[in-house]
This record gives sequence, C-alpha cells and structure tokens, in this order.
Amino acid sequence: MDSLGDRKFVDVPGSETHELPPLLVRMTPGVRRLDRVMEMAATLVQEEDLIPPRPEEYDGERRRMELAINLVDQYMAFVQHWQWGDSILSWIVQCESTFEMRSPLRHLLRPDLWPHASRSSFVTLLEDKAASKSVPAPAVDLERAVGMRLTFRQPPPLKCFSNQFLFYLHTSVAGTAYQTWAQMSPSPISGLPPERFSFQIFNTSLE
Repeated sequence: MDSLGDRKFVDVPGSETHELPPLLVRMTPGVRRLDRVMEMAATLVQEEDLIPPRPEEYDGERRRMELAINLVDQYMAFVQHWQWGDSILSWIVQCESTFEMRSPLRHLLRPDLWPHASRSSFVTLLEDKAASKSVPAPAVDLERAVGMRLTFRQPPPLKCFSNQFLFYLHTSVAGTAYQTWAQMSPSPISGLPPERFSFQIFNTSLE
C-alpha cells in the first residue's frame, strides 16, 4: 500500500493502467426558461421584503433587480452543481460495475478487506486527476456537487427556495450530506492511485 503524506492508497495488482467509463456531464445549467427563473427571483425579492425602506431618492427598483439577478446566479450555480453531482453518482455506479468485471480490481471495494476503497474514493480520484491535469478541472466543488445531488433527487424550481436557504445550501447543507454519505463505508478507507486509472470527461451540453 502506497502513501502520500497522510493519505493511503490501495494496492492495485499488476502495473497496467485501468480504463474507467467516461464521465458524461452537462456542464451548463439545464434551465429551459431563464426568463421564468428571473420572474421567480423578482417575486421572491418582493415577497421576502429584502429591500429595506430608503429615502425617496433611493432607486428601489434598481436594487430589486440587482437582488433578483444575484438570486438567479445562486440558483444557476446550484443547478450546475446538481448536474455534476448527478453525473458523478451515475459514473460511480458504472465504475463499480467495471471493478466487478475485472479480477484485479474486484476486491478493492470490499469493506471486509483492508485496505479498501469506497464510493467516495471515486470523488477523490476525480479530484486527483483534475489536480494533475489528466482531466479538465471541474468548474464546481465536487464534494458540494455530490452533496446537492444527495439532497435533491431533482433540482427544485427557484420558487421553492428562500434567499437564505440557497446560501445555506451552498455551504452547510451540501457539505453535511456529502460527509454523511462518505462515512457510510467503514474506516479506514484508502484512495485509488490516480496513476493506475484513466478516464475521460465529456460535456454533453455540446450535443
């Protein structure tokens, strides 16, 4: 078992590089009606009284529009993270099937053996490959993305959120969901050595 600082990596038999399934991601937010999203944001700003009373010379309509645009930006970031998380979870399932079909890899995900990897090890592998520039760097926080997908089976419309909840969603909610999911596998968990695996990332938004 190899080590890098405090990190441990599972022993992969042999010396060959294993090709994993490609990761297919819609990298641009799949929102059909941006004008409807903007309308929802403007309604939220008005209903939640986010604009405090100001002197008459204060341009309240302009401030309302700025807050609405900010809400839309937060929501689009949420959708983008969710799409990445959804794609990553589907990719992990495909990778698990690949491991099961290859005898050198089959034992690596068995929690009754040590050292072993886990489902979260594939997220770390993706981070390692992006850091080494073996694959394009994701435009999102991967752990947060998976956490958002674990929290929502489908991305709700903006009207289901409040301004504050979108803020918490980007911080504590998604992070807690990911950590809970990652800790479902018994410790100690070792990583997958990035130099022993290869895969590609494809942007399905271009189709």
